[in-house]
Amino acid sequence: MLFTRALKRELRSIAGIVFATVFTIMVTTSLVRFLGRAATGNVDSASVLPLIAFSSINILGPLLVLTLFVAVLMTLTRAWRDSEMVIWQASGMSLAAWIRPVLGFALPFALVAGFVSLVLSPWANQQILDYQQRFAQREDISMVAAGQFRESSSSDRVFFVESLNEDETEVRNVFVTQQAGDRLIVVASRGGRIEQRDDGERYLVLENGRRYDGNLTDAELRLMAFERYGLRLEPQPVERAAATAKSKPTQELFAAWQPADRAEMVKRIGVPISALLLALLAIPLSSANPRVGRSINLVVALLLYMVYANLLSVSQTWVVQEKLSFAIGVWIVHAGAALLVTVMFWRRLTLGWRWPRLRRTRRLHAA
Repeated sequence: MLFTRALKRELRSIAGIVFATVFTIMVTTSLVRFLGRAATGNVDSASVLPLIAFSSINILGPLLVLTLFVAVLMTLTRAWRDSEMVIWQASGMSLAAWIRPVLGFALPFALVAGFVSLVLSPWANQQILDYQQRFAQREDISMVAAGQFRESSSSDRVFFVESLNEDETEVRNVFVTQQAGDRLIVVASRGGRIEQRDDGERYLVLENGRRYDGNLTDAELRLMAFERYGLRLEPQPVERAAATAKSKPTQELFAAWQPADRAEMVKRIGVPISALLLALLAIPLSSANPRVGRSINLVVALLLYMVYANLLSVSQTWVVQEKLSFAIGVWIVHAGAALLVTVMFWRRLTLGWRWPRLRRTRRLHAA
């Protein structure tokens, strides 16, 4: 039908704009956050872009739900504001006639959001954990950030490096302290480089420096000047990070089925269901009283969305705390949302039938 084609064309246009805008904002926010963590040495600077990519995948499911909700709401609100909806209703089409085309548009969004929530998001979370684990298990010198004091992974060395080259194989103006019990070693050098021996061992070779060696219980220090001084870098084996409930594949959640796993399933299943329910909720929300302003329905819609999302988080928390069973937590919030959609449709349709009767009553009284 004509109105179906026009509706879907406008929905696609607005959904594209909303998705691009919100996605850009979220990616920019992630970029700022990861750059800040890289500047403080908590994240490897070379891993910033992969971490942003994985974080973007992780937020893609809720973003699709929000995009769908806002797109349907803005499209139908525009139709009411421009009296286009009145024309369609005068042609014999009720508000319920919009359910089928809106669901037809929302179904692909729900399927993609479900695929992201059930498959892609756990994989992205596991990749983030692996990157963080590899960074935590790197060699001591590779954790050094220029111009900052950094503690080694074994917590027995503190490094300060004024500058590094682009390959991070040469350092300038190095200061190293090492403590073993009451023994303290302080090494200062103008520069150095990382060398790998034939046996595979790696050393930080410092040049033209001094070493101060002493005991914390007395005030005596021994001074030694050196031309070359080697510090053995002990690599730690890279182990796969322990999987959390967020990073476990969906099939593994059913195998473990701990409270955290059940709560995670409540969250993953809720993403595609909430997409369909919010798309339906946007239909009756779009018809607002012109006397209260054009944006009041958008404000109410955003408040309802926040309440819906918070209730889903509360149900997930209660499942973790075993205050709520999985069999109830997986549907209770969505059932409330479906009831709200039914009530709002009933009110809109009832008012639509009562409005002509009310006008006929007024005419009879006037006559």
